[in-house]
Amino acid sequence: MSQRTKFVLDEERIPRTWYNIVADLPVPPPPPLHPGTGLPLGPDDLAPLFPMALILQEVSTDRYIEIPDPIRDAYQLYRPSPVYRAHRLEKALDTPAHIYYKYEGVSPGGSHKPNTAFAQAWFNKNEGVKRLATETGAGQWGTSLAIAGALYGLEVKVYMVRASYDQKPYRRMLMEVYGSEVVASPSPTTEYGRRVLAATPDSPGSLGMAISEAVEDAATRDDTKYSLGSVLNHVLLHQTVIGQEAIEQMAMAGEEPDVVIACAGGGSNFAGMAFPWLGRKLRGTGTPRIVAVEPEAAPSMTRGVYTYDFGDTARLTPMVKMHTLGHDFIPEPIHAGGLRYHGMAPLVSLVKDLGLIEARAVHQNPTFEAGVLFARTEAILPAPESNHAIRVAIDEALEAREEGTPRVILFNLSGHGHFDLSSYERYLSGALQDFEYPAERVRAALAALPVVGG
Repeated sequence: MSQRTKFVLDEERIPRTWYNIVADLPVPPPPPLHPGTGLPLGPDDLAPLFPMALILQEVSTDRYIEIPDPIRDAYQLYRPSPVYRAHRLEKALDTPAHIYYKYEGVSPGGSHKPNTAFAQAWFNKNEGVKRLATETGAGQWGTSLAIAGALYGLEVKVYMVRASYDQKPYRRMLMEVYGSEVVASPSPTTEYGRRVLAATPDSPGSLGMAISEAVEDAATRDDTKYSLGSVLNHVLLHQTVIGQEAIEQMAMAGEEPDVVIACAGGGSNFAGMAFPWLGRKLRGTGTPRIVAVEPEAAPSMTRGVYTYDFGDTARLTPMVKMHTLGHDFIPEPIHAGGLRYHGMAPLVSLVKDLGLIEARAVHQNPTFEAGVLFARTEAILPAPESNHAIRVAIDEALEAREEGTPRVILFNLSGHGHFDLSSYERYLSGALQDFEYPAERVRAALAALPVVGG
């Protein structure tokens, strides 16, 4: 069969709850710590940055949290998203594996990010917030929050990592079309940004730096809250609509995945796809292997340490226990800007530490090779971040071919690459560079980890 098979749910099948994996974990997550005192955080400590509804989600242990109807209504702009079986890709690989992918690029922002952007904007608006400050790496998150700000009448300020700001001008323009203000980070508009620029005028920036600027912005204005596109528990929670839909769609296909794959930078699209499947596994239903794929240039899970660290470079955020390369570490300017983060979501880090998931790191040239093959067979241009998941899905399919055994593979195609054509141009011309693991720089960054507890 050469056609692509599509599995679609109707709008009534949009999940009515978000799934919280904390309820099914064998151990409780380590608490976040106050950046000043080192003591566990309470809800009041987070109130300057987040609305109370999101704070309660952040600390919840309930298995399911109801999705308010206005958010489900907004989800109907693009959800449920389709699952496809990649027959053409299977044929090109001459594999007995069955390859399926959940395509989140159908959203208005072109990625999975509106799943939490719409939710965060609505909860902020509902509590009277007027303005949001945020960071963005590749621009997918910034675009999604800009759209959400336009829908809910919120002012949005986006600190876009300098490397991506320069690589992806059309992402910046799109955010501005939706009414958001976008500045390159590090920027001259915050005290921290000015400090970085004074020391390193040509800094490529990092997600850690951009987070510092956005947090400073929110903390110094009474009308502003901070909005984060990944890492935190409530962000991962909102993304679980992906995996919940995929479970129903794979049932429609009549197959159970042997392996579930997603790329991982901060952890949101990975958790969104993987956590509902992992929850079933923890409750005794299904046995898929679950694989997180990260870039070799920022390999927090495969080369980092699992310990308490700051989520940003200025040490303004709470300390969380996560896989980290050190908050001072600045990854090389790879084109998968959404994966250029020194750490990993605490919940993703915990399930990795417990041995419940696998992690692999890959270089960017092999990921683009996979993305080009995928585009030429499935007619969808993937985002550079998503190429990481495609690379490992292809590797799994080739392994099934070598073994001569069937294998059902499901991966999350987290977004399209329509604004990333400059990176494809560099790959096709042979100019794309692979960055070796910077062991010395990581060692130096890890030396600055905070000392926690006694």
